[in-house]
Amino acid sequence: MSATPSKVDYEVAIVGAGQAGAALAALLVRHAALPATSIALLAPEAATCSIESQPDAEPELRVVAVSRASQRVLANAGAWERLPAARLCAYERMRVWHASLPADGLGTLTFDAAEIGEPALGVIVENSAVTRACLQSFKDAGGVPVETALGDFSVGADAVSLRLADGTSLRSRLIVGADGGDSIVRERLGIGLQRHSYAQRAIVATVATARSHQNTAWQRFLPTGPVALLPLFNDCCSIVWSADDALAQELLSLSPAQFASRLEAATDGVLGAIELRSERLSFPLQRATAQRLVAPRGALIGDAAHRIHPLAGQGINLGFLDAASLCESIAAARATREDPGSPRSLRRYEQQRLTHDTLMSLSMSAFNTLFSQQGAAGWIGSRLLALAGSNGLARRALARRAMGLDGEVPALAR
Repeated sequence: MSATPSKVDYEVAIVGAGQAGAALAALLVRHAALPATSIALLAPEAATCSIESQPDAEPELRVVAVSRASQRVLANAGAWERLPAARLCAYERMRVWHASLPADGLGTLTFDAAEIGEPALGVIVENSAVTRACLQSFKDAGGVPVETALGDFSVGADAVSLRLADGTSLRSRLIVGADGGDSIVRERLGIGLQRHSYAQRAIVATVATARSHQNTAWQRFLPTGPVALLPLFNDCCSIVWSADDALAQELLSLSPAQFASRLEAATDGVLGAIELRSERLSFPLQRATAQRLVAPRGALIGDAAHRIHPLAGQGINLGFLDAASLCESIAAARATREDPGSPRSLRRYEQQRLTHDTLMSLSMSAFNTLFSQQGAAGWIGSRLLALAGSNGLARRALARRAMGLDGEVPALAR
């Protein structure tokens, strides 16, 4: 006869209330039949995230390109309806070209939502707006974020014992690491991480352009890394300029006017004259992939599980798919009266996500390497873009895959 499981305070403890962690909490309430009171969402930043931005405030520097699949995940989490509609910007097209070819030449790869019967390829949303919407959805369902950081934890046979930074303790059937690239949960679970530095930094800022962005995302591959112009709700653009470390430092040292001039040249003048409208932030780029997504009584989602190159904006979308898949695994476990932290439940999640996450990470690295080359390799990269752009079947297949409409995706994303 099996031993009776010991009493716990929570069924699931989620460490980290960023976009992926908060989305998971909201999904679990709605689709895993878990009472909100059985979910501990450790969110020391919750008070800050609850502060709404003013309707006429300038766009935030950090934005995300939410795919169609991620829109569905957020809708299922009850978060999409809570986003400020006036501050969203749907993009209907994406134009990609190589530095060796003109932006309006035959070598441009153009994805168009209309070509695949969708209203948009995705939506540009401010980071904090997504987090707020997910947190609010969780709260509206009766959830109360624990506004205290994790101190440490230990894994037992039937529960995880967590000690919080304020000295309190709690027990949960499952601990989920949604605590970012430097995840404490991943480290304590003993899950290794494969790292690769791109020796690049991503510079983000808001700019005004002489010509309309046309609800189009623009991306040019340069020998020093890709540069992207993402459309914003106020007719401005958010930039993500990935550049070799030395160049990035030089660009950050330029005056606003000098930087804008260099950016205009880097984007081939596709939107005309550029004016810098914000400060510039930068962060180092690396690929990092957890060797496993689960351990006894533990699971990883979002940046705790993987960090990829931002050239296609897929990082946060992988996090939302992780959250949806883990929610479905927990729901399946509960349907058979199974422990949400049971080995079978966790294996189900890992089998669904590990290969997909790893392949996406490696693909983004390969694209960055191939399409940013000069010489013969650069010629090959530019011709591959041209070939994809001229082949309707390939173009549509690539677009649908990037939007999460094809391939193995969780039911909550379909």
